[in-house]
Amino acid sequence: MNTGSAVILAFDFGLKRIGCAIGNDLSKSARPLTVIHAESNDRRFAEIGKLISEWQPAKLVVGLPFYPDGTEHEMTKRCRRFANQLHGRFSLDTILVDERYTSSVLNFKPGEADDAHAAALILQQYLDEPIHN
Repeated sequence: MNTGSAVILAFDFGLKRIGCAIGNDLSKSARPLTVIHAESNDRRFAEIGKLISEWQPAKLVVGLPFYPDGTEHEMTKRCRRFANQLHGRFSLDTILVDERYTSSVLNFKPGEADDAHAAALILQQYLDEPIHN
């Protein structure tokens, strides 16, 4: 039975790891899913393709990092490119979400970040936006 809820996959993009989370717009909740350990685009997108095949999301969310003052940096550009590649490869709506405070909210220390939890926080932020209620 289709309840009308849409599954959403979210990604916390990194050069060595990509955190993945899953949620839906009915329960408005997100949870960590997995971390993709791949540095090559082919491996990254093969793993993402498996997740998309398994979960059949209606849309994708990608965290977009900024400096605290809102200016962009190199990873901002890379995340935009990653989001564009996701959209192009999988033909799914891909939404960018400001993630500049994700690490501080989770009290991450450099090198100790749990990327799947960061992706879940990014997705939860998206689900909590008033426009989605």
